[in-house]
Amino acid sequence: MKTAIIHHPIYQKHDTGIGHPETPKRYEAVMNALKSDEEFFHSLLEIIPEQASKGLIQAAHTREHFRRVEGAFENGLDSLDADTTISMKSFDAALYAAGGVCRGVDAVMNNEAKNAFVAVRPPGHHATAETAMGFCLFNNVAVAARYAQNKYKEIERVAIVDWDVHHGNGTQGIFYDDPSVFFFSMHQYPWYPGSGSHGENGFGRGKDFTLNVPVKAHTKPSDQKRMFESAIGDINGKFKPDLIIISAGFDAHLTDPLGQLRLQDADFVQMTRTIKKWANETCNGRIVSALEGGYNLETLGATVKNHVAELSRL
Repeated sequence: MKTAIIHHPIYQKHDTGIGHPETPKRYEAVMNALKSDEEFFHSLLEIIPEQASKGLIQAAHTREHFRRVEGAFENGLDSLDADTTISMKSFDAALYAAGGVCRGVDAVMNNEAKNAFVAVRPPGHHATAETAMGFCLFNNVAVAARYAQNKYKEIERVAIVDWDVHHGNGTQGIFYDDPSVFFFSMHQYPWYPGSGSHGENGFGRGKDFTLNVPVKAHTKPSDQKRMFESAIGDINGKFKPDLIIISAGFDAHLTDPLGQLRLQDADFVQMTRTIKKWANETCNGRIVSALEGGYNLETLGATVKNHVAELSRL
């Protein structure tokens, strides 16, 4: 089976304004890189998703949050917080973003593809159950995790691996007391949004089902990869997922303007390989990877292409 590449032209219509780092050019850079090698792109399964319904969104978000986001467009607002600017097409893009990651779940569960990458905008991992923030309207991976659990009886346990340079505070919060979703984040610390310390490891029934690996700025890539491998080994010892979702942020790249970590393409490939090995051992290789951060337009496309190429390797 092929690796699915899931995207929609509406992702480029989410206009964040001049000078905003989460620019429509990110989608363009990713898709141009994937299509630059015609033979490679045709080896992928191209899928155009549908919008996520209100019900799917509200499986991970409050009704009030959905109404607030929807109402912002009806009322002509141009931002949801200081960082999260919006335009006329942003609400549609956000619905297609969550729908795209859900479509990735369908692709791997229905044996259309062995795994999937979703070239999604806007990103999602900072969106909490109640709040849009940090460029994120809805939490795409959280919506997809709940969708997988609710639709497929084979999916009871989901692991979410977040290697974005910024802590996935929204995803953590949504599942903080839930032992059926293991959330693992490796991120620069201290850094935006300020959360993600070692001590944040879950609450109530979800205790010890959150693992944060905070990384100091300018850490050697070899040391960071060692921390990543160790964390995956620890998780694998106590949690066997039925599906793995990657919050694939590439702003931990050496060249990224919004981070101070030093990973390069080969490091992301190695981490992808580690997740593939884990998935092959535990959940029949089921991986859905969704784009989060990554803001250097000169390097993002190639980094994503290498990540997808590793997903597609046998």
